[in-house]
Amino acid sequence: MEKHIILFDGVCNLCNRFVNLVISYDKKKYFKMGAIQSDEGLAILKERGLEYVGLSSVVLITPDNFYKESRAALEILKKLTGLWPMLYIFIILPPFVRDGIYRWIATNRYSWFGKTDSCRIPSPEIKDRFI
Repeated sequence: MEKHIILFDGVCNLCNRFVNLVISYDKKKYFKMGAIQSDEGLAILKERGLEYVGLSSVVLITPDNFYKESRAALEILKKLTGLWPMLYIFIILPPFVRDGIYRWIATNRYSWFGKTDSCRIPSPEIKDRFI
């Protein structure tokens, strides 16, 4: 199985909390992760012919497709263990509604959750989960 790749804002505290959630509930190690602004993240986008979408969107790259914003988050949650896949029910909302809420949170995430000065460096225990 080819890994699905999650690209996220590496300096965003909310994004890093989401990564921690994925690590905790991705028992099958389905996902690999990396900072979207890293050389590796930018190379993956370029290799797939995707434009850099900025730091305001999480991007999920699958073998056949890619997703961003709310769709990416929902597709990720759908693959986790526990109750997280139940949130996929929100896929029934029109994308303009889901993405509007996503963009509102993304716009305010630094002021609400803060940010770090540099991208996350994974510990040796989880290094294999990162690109």
